[in-house]
Amino acid sequence: MHPAVSRTAQARAVIIAKGDVQRVGYRDAVERIARKMKLTGFVENVKPYDVRIVCEGDKARVEGFIKQINISEFPIDVEDLDVKFEDSTGEFEYFEIRRGDWTEELGERLDSERAELKQNTLTLKDFRKETNEVLKGFREDTNDNFKLLHSDLTNHDIAAQNRIENLAEG
Repeated sequence: MHPAVSRTAQARAVIIAKGDVQRVGYRDAVERIARKMKLTGFVENVKPYDVRIVCEGDKARVEGFIKQINISEFPIDVEDLDVKFEDSTGEFEYFEIRRGDWTEELGERLDSERAELKQNTLTLKDFRKETNEVLKGFREDTNDNFKLLHSDLTNHDIAAQNRIENLAEG
């Protein structure tokens, strides 16, 4: 007799993600996570604003996947995940992004890049503001140090002149 083959429980999850999930790169993030977790299925936009995800794989991985796709990191903001579990069908070979019309997809890519550019611009503005504050403090400290140095040199010069006068008189 052959030993019993242990099979992990397979699961299928049908998920509707709601929130800021279209035109922000969410499908790309979902695909990366699914592939790393060795899940199969697809992710696609659902009109007007949601994203539908169907994934299959080891039940523990599917549950972990659901936690990881609940993303709230600019520009993505998942407000709700509607999850329904079903029996696994084994119909998928890999995980993919199901894309719509190419003009819609191009528009989504441009929107995603624009959102990222906006975030980078805000980050650079914050960095510039912080840098200016640091430089302002450095400039003030440097000016104060030069004033002290000038005062010390002036006092040293006066003391030296007084010693020279005393030596000349003596």
